[in-house]
Amino acid sequence: MARIRLLVDLPDGPWIADVSRAFPDAVFRVLSATPGENAGFALVRITGRPVDEVLAAMDDHTGLVECSVMVREASDATVQIEASAPLLLAAAREAGIPIEMPVEISDGVATLDATGAHDRLSAFGDQLRAMGLEYDVEFVRQRVNPSRLLTENQLDLLVTAVECGYYDVPRGCTQTQLAAEAGIAKSTCSETLQRIERTVVREFIGDLPTVSGELKRELMDR
Repeated sequence: MARIRLLVDLPDGPWIADVSRAFPDAVFRVLSATPGENAGFALVRITGRPVDEVLAAMDDHTGLVECSVMVREASDATVQIEASAPLLLAAAREAGIPIEMPVEISDGVATLDATGAHDRLSAFGDQLRAMGLEYDVEFVRQRVNPSRLLTENQLDLLVTAVECGYYDVPRGCTQTQLAAEAGIAKSTCSETLQRIERTVVREFIGDLPTVSGELKRELMDR
């Protein structure tokens, strides 16, 4: 399982793309969103001046079915909207990937995070491209659950190794010093570290052959 961050260049047409490009200094944070049959419903916080002009532009945009101001302050507002063509939600739904909130949009570019199996993340990228959405991958990070992968003794040694600086560059302690700190023989320390590293590395790359397309190239390069 991996976590990705994508920078999606939104096409002209949807309200969020047009309005955010018209007001490049404003930041739109989608706090929650739900796709409907032909529309999407969302709670959006808008920050940056001039908020009044942003709200007026939203009211005038034909892509917004409804826009209700929930909270209004000097430099920000929270609105509840109903809009047509929720492209990002549609792509995520087709790929079976939940988009993590909030999604931030500024000057026509949406920054979004998603977590899932590599094949689903790859399918998400394919869906975005099929909808004409271009994107850049800011990062891909493997999510590993050490408590599931390692025994209690292995996890204890790994934590001790990190705390002692064994994995620092340059190293903060030798393997002999680490073994002494952990209260085990050096040979046991060496063998246990090898097992830990083999398990973690195999878990990290285990799903890579199933990934396709641009996300596969990004994953393989890291």
